[in-house]
Amino acid sequence: MKVVVCANYDEVSVKAAQLVEAQILGNDHSVLGLATGSTPLGLYERLVEGVKLRGISYKNVCTINLDEYLGLDKGHPESYRTFMTENLFDKIDIVIGNTYIPDGTSDSAEECLRYEQVIDSVGPIDLQVLGIGRNGHIGFNEPGTDSNSLTHVVELVASTRESNARFFTSIDEVPTHAITTGIKSILKSKEIILLASGKDKAEAVRTLLNKDVTESFPASILWNHDNVTLIVDRDAYELVKS
Repeated sequence: MKVVVCANYDEVSVKAAQLVEAQILGNDHSVLGLATGSTPLGLYERLVEGVKLRGISYKNVCTINLDEYLGLDKGHPESYRTFMTENLFDKIDIVIGNTYIPDGTSDSAEECLRYEQVIDSVGPIDLQVLGIGRNGHIGFNEPGTDSNSLTHVVELVASTRESNARFFTSIDEVPTHAITTGIKSILKSKEIILLASGKDKAEAVRTLLNKDVTESFPASILWNHDNVTLIVDRDAYELVKS
């Protein structure tokens, strides 16, 4: 795992965007694995900027998102489809038919099988973008998730629902389950970039860099992949011993 320490969140976003754009410039038919949440927002802003200012094109790019809330229609204001549409897809020249996100309203068992087939047939993912949860989750793979898991339904733990409650009117509106790409599915990606920013992620980053690979801290399983780059700001890196 390569570690890139940046001064702040803006630098994390710029560095991540440079890696994504380098991937596309090297292969304009790239398959990108994308994440939602607050961490990648700066990245997406810079990717939009790249279309306008640097001539980056997504006309031939496919994207595969990590997860979706179970029970939310794609038009729901807090669905991850809506998140991606508003923050990236509507602002770049991507073909919407080339963007893949789990259907939170389909039969969950069938949708998990279908989505894993998408990952295998559209992919493999060339570059996967990940964030890290305070408890080490990646995607919605919570502590204790089988490292051999493929796309599956997960019950969201209280801390994850509390973290996401800021996007809803109240925590009662936060879905209790989600469809998520599994850990084994994530590891199929050719390259992975893991983003971490802020003091609230410092303990998670320290735990990750202890290199203790365990299913109780899902992000640690990324040590089993041979092409991972952690892009972290100083606040999130502050507990790591030099």
